[in-house]
Amino acid sequence: MTLEFPDLLRLIDERAAAFRAVVASAPSLDVQVPTCPEWTLFDLVQHIGEGRYAWAATVAAGPGAPGKAVPADAPDVPHEREAQQAWLAGATRELLDALREAGPDRGCWTWWGDSQSPQTCGAVARHQLQQLAVHTYDAQLTVGAAVPLPVEVALDGVDEFLSTCCATTSAWPHEPATVEYHATEGRSWRLWLSADGARAARIPTPGAMSATPDETVDASARGTAHELVMALYDRIPMDSLKLEGDPRLFDLLQEWDPGA
Repeated sequence: MTLEFPDLLRLIDERAAAFRAVVASAPSLDVQVPTCPEWTLFDLVQHIGEGRYAWAATVAAGPGAPGKAVPADAPDVPHEREAQQAWLAGATRELLDALREAGPDRGCWTWWGDSQSPQTCGAVARHQLQQLAVHTYDAQLTVGAAVPLPVEVALDGVDEFLSTCCATTSAWPHEPATVEYHATEGRSWRLWLSADGARAARIPTPGAMSATPDETVDASARGTAHELVMALYDRIPMDSLKLEGDPRLFDLLQEWDPGA
């Protein structure tokens, strides 16, 4: 089961508050973010705020919008700390207000048009939660106070990543393969790769390499849900998880750009 829409909104608010708290505690915003080395912590703040203002405008624009909206009246990121906190809180508030007004089933422009995730405001909320969760971890890591993602967020994060960022109708350019991901909290997912594209699904959780008798699993990765999310988002190396089968498949997945 994926998280319900009210839970997504609640957790977006919680992760956004956690992000603001770590930014407020940082001695400096000029420090480099180790998991986003091209950014300073200030750059990450700017990304979080501007991105949430933009997605609020995109949700508000409705299903007929031709692309991601550029809000005309969103304020620039302040450098003064107190004003910056208010700016970040305002971005979250606008996003949550837009999502509540729209509801989970209304259509919305998204960049994941051919994935398994629907082009709805509910799917936008789901992805926004993961963006905030992963970037909050980035910020925590930057100041030496990293805390694993909440379990409910991380479990939904594995499912959301596979459905949104992996599933596609673009052809897999290698030999067909089946890959599994197992969270130690008791959930598993399978990813099928073929000339028809990539398709993901949650499966029962017997154990690693848990294919049905007539299906072979070519590789599997096992770790906590937090570790799986971090590996999927390239925050930690995939080989830091427990791997079985052909580990090169994970390298091929990381290199694959279905839109190329």
